[in-house]
Amino acid sequence: MGDPKGFLKVSREEEDERSIDERVRDWREITVHASEAFVRQQASRCMDCGIPFCHQGCPLGNLIPEWNDLVFKGKLDLAVDRLLATNNFPEVTGRVCPAPCEAACVLNIIEEPVTIKTVERTIADHAFGAGALVPQPAERRTGKRVAVVGSGPTGMAAAQQLARAGHDVVLMERDDRIGGLLRYGIPDFKMEKGIIDARIEQMRAEGVAFRTSVDVGRDPDGERLMREFDAVVLAMGSRVPRELSIPGRDLGGVHYAMEFLVQQNRRVAGDGDAGSPPILATGKRVVVIGGGDTGSDCVGTSVRQRAASVTQLELMPKPSLVRLPKNPWPEWPLILRTSSSHEEGAERDWAVSTRAFRGEDGRVVGLEAVRVAFEGGKMVPISGSELVIPCELVLLAMGFVGPERPGIVEQLGVALDARGNVRTDASGITSVPGVFAAGDVSRGQSLVVWAIADGRRVAAGTDAWLRQSPLRRAANG
Repeated sequence: MGDPKGFLKVSREEEDERSIDERVRDWREITVHASEAFVRQQASRCMDCGIPFCHQGCPLGNLIPEWNDLVFKGKLDLAVDRLLATNNFPEVTGRVCPAPCEAACVLNIIEEPVTIKTVERTIADHAFGAGALVPQPAERRTGKRVAVVGSGPTGMAAAQQLARAGHDVVLMERDDRIGGLLRYGIPDFKMEKGIIDARIEQMRAEGVAFRTSVDVGRDPDGERLMREFDAVVLAMGSRVPRELSIPGRDLGGVHYAMEFLVQQNRRVAGDGDAGSPPILATGKRVVVIGGGDTGSDCVGTSVRQRAASVTQLELMPKPSLVRLPKNPWPEWPLILRTSSSHEEGAERDWAVSTRAFRGEDGRVVGLEAVRVAFEGGKMVPISGSELVIPCELVLLAMGFVGPERPGIVEQLGVALDARGNVRTDASGITSVPGVFAAGDVSRGQSLVVWAIADGRRVAAGTDAWLRQSPLRRAANG
């Protein structure tokens, strides 16, 4: 511990953000990079607890007290080594992870946790600037081929770990660029995409082969995949959006959130609307249904597209401003969270159930809803609380219900669990020998930090299985 009294002398401060007036005019990241002196001071607050509860909060097991101490001492190169020892993509988690490590920090008992996420991002960005992303190719090749299906954070982490273990890895992606939801789901104002491109180059030098615009399940189908590879890792995510089956759902102007976000990310990448009818919030009254991170991303994107107004609705009651006794530290605090997008301009409403969409000439013009109360674990409409919200664009951001089953999941015949996710054991292996599953496809919709952790865990399980198994593919595969 660099400064035993640091947490007593220094108050928690977060990185600055660009002013709202400035940042809503472009798509660049909103965070202003903090100075090294500022980050060293914040790192000094780490108490180096006898039991570091931040480890409990972090699925990756990041060595947080160690790299906090190294940052405080100005040893950023060593901090990079310790950070990369457990996390393949800290430049991602340092930007978009909700920081469960900070929620579990002992100083969060007084709601003043160490700014772990800021320190992590600083170390990761130093690694990029200092050229520390040196490829780590395996010294020996095993001669075994692995197909990783899906190039989100899970697939990328699994592919990198397997390549470093000496296997010949092919990472397959249905979209035209690698990155999955990192590429097309997260707006650039939260994470610019150059960091993904840098990782791709590192992984390519480590031996990972990338195939984009590949619809696994069609070409190649499951039979060919099993014939040509010694192991298959399914990492396609949980991509089936939750539906809202109410009158008017088929009206023009009612879209899934991902349709909206993907289009805008393509525009920022210079692809235009990629042949799709454009979904734009410009000049429209927008309603976002769903109060999570995806809904927040829709808010920030709508503001930047110059929406006339943005309203975000949530079915659940408004969370408490502070921890309640039934939600003690170090559990994840179930409190109200206000994102940078909310600060940019949105009306938020809770405990609202949407009943129908109103339309004119085939397009949505309003939303009928009712306020609800939760009684005995059930949602009960409140009589006389009906309301109508005028709108020309509705974005459904209510989460995802599981992986797409038609295609490779059905072709391989892997067993599913009660929630419709691919069932695995602790190593990640499915009911089909040689087929593994990692991330949201088996866990269900979750956080990017869990995605990376799952990719690493299942890569280890796949590697162990491969080393105990003979070649399964055809000799000429």
